[in-house]
Amino acid sequence: MEIERKYLVAALPADLDSYPHVEIEQGYLCTSPTLRIRRMGDAYILTVKQNLRLASSAIHNREEEFPLSADRYAHLRAKCDGNLVHKTRYRIPLDGGLTAELDVFHSAHAGLLLVEVEFPDTTAADAFTPPAWFGPDVSQDPRYRNSWLAFNPPATNSAQG
Repeated sequence: MEIERKYLVAALPADLDSYPHVEIEQGYLCTSPTLRIRRMGDAYILTVKQNLRLASSAIHNREEEFPLSADRYAHLRAKCDGNLVHKTRYRIPLDGGLTAELDVFHSAHAGLLLVEVEFPDTTAADAFTPPAWFGPDVSQDPRYRNSWLAFNPPATNSAQG
């Protein structure tokens, strides 16, 4: 199970390019349950996700991933609905052994900045105090889900102004 919280970004961390990062392209074949394909660097992945909607400030998903070949990815990419989502993901260490995954969006969603943190359990997610560079918590706002972004205009990054 995936347990995470999602935030807008108030200010980018200093020396952003010093953190590990990867280019991501993803598209959606279905949104209920979510069937997503993703190219992450040289890896190709099919993901099946189902939101569990538990009582918590965090997002709870049942998620299964399956590797794809480049050819299978290309075949499924042609069948995606909506727009492909393009972003650069930075992995930034946080206190307590957590990692912030900062997504800097490109193409149709250029300017949107989102950061997610995954947690070992709901208690840790609910107790999390974000660092100062995080903006408002948008975990429960569907406009900031990647599947929403693939089919809709970008939501504003109000933490950026």
